[in-house]
Amino acid sequence: MSLKAILRSPRFRAGTLVALGATALLGATFAPAPAASALPAVTVYLSPTCGCCKKWVKHLRDNGFEVKVEEMNDVSPMKTSAGVPSDLWSCHTAVVGGYTIEGHVPAADIKRLLSEHPKILGLSAPGMPGASPGMDGKPEPYEVIAFGRSGEQVYAKH
Repeated sequence: MSLKAILRSPRFRAGTLVALGATALLGATFAPAPAASALPAVTVYLSPTCGCCKKWVKHLRDNGFEVKVEEMNDVSPMKTSAGVPSDLWSCHTAVVGGYTIEGHVPAADIKRLLSEHPKILGLSAPGMPGASPGMDGKPEPYEVIAFGRSGEQVYAKH
């Protein structure tokens, strides 16, 4: 039934229009939110022969990231230009959302970084921790380090 027909109906009462408007307003207010915006794409710079790097890329994809891979025989120029302190270097370097990600940083830490937007240059899982995503080593505790102009600090413990 059209709105015109409802308004002309002998059963129409003034309160009906208010109820219809309220229902429409509530429907709009409590409508499901649109899907969260997609995660930004990640560009990963890695050696073409590094298997653990490829496993880390899979870890990111499995966690909702779109990943572009750039193979390089020597990734160190990327690390240097991205400002990664040499004591935090690992096997690959990535960039996402204006941040640098060095090594096997878990996707959950990257998502947290992107949601919190701290004033840092990036995150690193220094070396190649055996328990980090993409590595097949024994479970062992490791830290993810935030680095930037004001130094280094622990960002997450795993």
